[in-house]
Amino acid sequence: MYFSLIPNIEYDTKPISYPFSESDFVVAKNFFRRYKISDDVFGYATFYKKYAVQDGIGIETIANDYYGSPFYDWVIILTNNYINPQFAFPVNSETVRKIAEERYGETEAYSGIHHYETIEKKSGQTVDELDVLALKGGLTVDKKFYDSQFTYFNGTQSVNVNGNTVSKAITNFEYEVEENEKKREIYLLRSTYLKRFVNEFKKKNIYTESSDFINQRLKTTGV
Repeated sequence: MYFSLIPNIEYDTKPISYPFSESDFVVAKNFFRRYKISDDVFGYATFYKKYAVQDGIGIETIANDYYGSPFYDWVIILTNNYINPQFAFPVNSETVRKIAEERYGETEAYSGIHHYETIEKKSGQTVDELDVLALKGGLTVDKKFYDSQFTYFNGTQSVNVNGNTVSKAITNFEYEVEENEKKREIYLLRSTYLKRFVNEFKKKNIYTESSDFINQRLKTTGV
C-alpha cells in the first residue's frame, strides 16, 4: 500500500541528447519525498500508545493485529521515523550474542569495556523525609571517574566514596543488549486516527503546480 501512495518522478536518462523525446525519460517512485513525523507529537498520548515489541514479532504482524491489515506496516514505520525497519526492531538473545561477537570479537565482546556509567547513589539520609539523590544513574562517565573519588553532600556534610561504588563498567555485550532492549518500545498511532493519518499522507504526496508539474502524481526533473 505504501508504494502505491508515493508519487512518481520522471527523470531523464540521456541528458546530453537534445532535443529530448519520451524515450529519454524513465518514471520511478519519488523516494526523495520523505514523510517525517514531528518528534513533538509523541508527547500527545491522545494520538499514540506505547507498545512493547516481543521477540519474533514483525511490523506486519503488529499492523495486522492493531489495524486489521499487514499492509498498514508503513504507518508504524512512519510514526516511528524508521530509516531502515530491518534494523529497527529488537532481535532475540542469540542474535544479539552473534552481533556482539562479530562486532567486537569473541573475547572482547564479553571482556572488553564499552563505557562506564553511573549507578544511582542515595546518601542513606533523609531531608524533609525524602531520600537525598546524590547521583543520577545511567550517565556515561570515563575511566578516570571510575578510578577516582566521588564527593556528595548527605544533607549535613560532604562524603567521599570510591568512583567504582557509584559507577560501573559496561561490557560490549551488555551495551548491545541494552541497545536491543531500547528498540522494544515503539509508538502506535491509535486506530481511531488511522484513516485521518492515511488521508493526510495522501495529501502530502500530491504535487502542486510548478515548472516540473505534469499531474498531481507525476513531475519531471526537467531538462
